[in-house]
Amino acid sequence: MKAKKSWREKLADNKGFPKVAEVTGKMSKRWGEGTMVIPAPLEVDRLMKRVPKGKLVTINELRVALAARHKANFACPITTGIFSWIAAHAAEEAAAEGAKRTTPYWRTLKSGGELNPKYPGGVRELAKRLKAEGHRIEQKGKRWVVRDYERALVKNLS
Repeated sequence: MKAKKSWREKLADNKGFPKVAEVTGKMSKRWGEGTMVIPAPLEVDRLMKRVPKGKLVTINELRVALAARHKANFACPITTGIFSWIAAHAAEEAAAEGAKRTTPYWRTLKSGGELNPKYPGGVRELAKRLKAEGHRIEQKGKRWVVRDYERALVKNLS
C-alpha cells in the first residue's frame, strides 16, 4: 500500500501548475469571461508568508495577486482556497517537528474577514493567535470574524 503524503509533500507537488487557461462554456457563466490562473500550491504559500505580524489578507486578495502575477483576469477560487488549506497544515506539520518560522496561516482569512474553521486548531486556535497580534474577534451567527479586518489588510501583496 502506498504511504500517505505529508502536508509538506502535498505543498511541494505542483501537479503541473501554475496554468493559465481561457474560461469557456459553462465555466464562463459561473466565473466570468477571460483567463483564469490555477496557481501552484507553493505560490499560494509564498504569498501567505508575506503577511507580516499584525496584518491580514483574505483569499480574495491572494487571488488578485495571483491573477496579476500571471496576467490573468482572475485566479481560481477553489484551488486557491484548497492550497491555502494545504499550506496551513504543512506549516503546522513543520512546527510540530520543531521548525521555528512557518507560514503564518492564521493571518489568511476567508472573504468577509471570516476565520477559516478548516485550518489547524479550528476557530478557537486561530482566534487565540489573532488576538495575540492585536486583532478583535467577534461572532456573527455561526461565523467568527476579525472586527474591522479591512484596516489590517496588506496592501500590494503581488
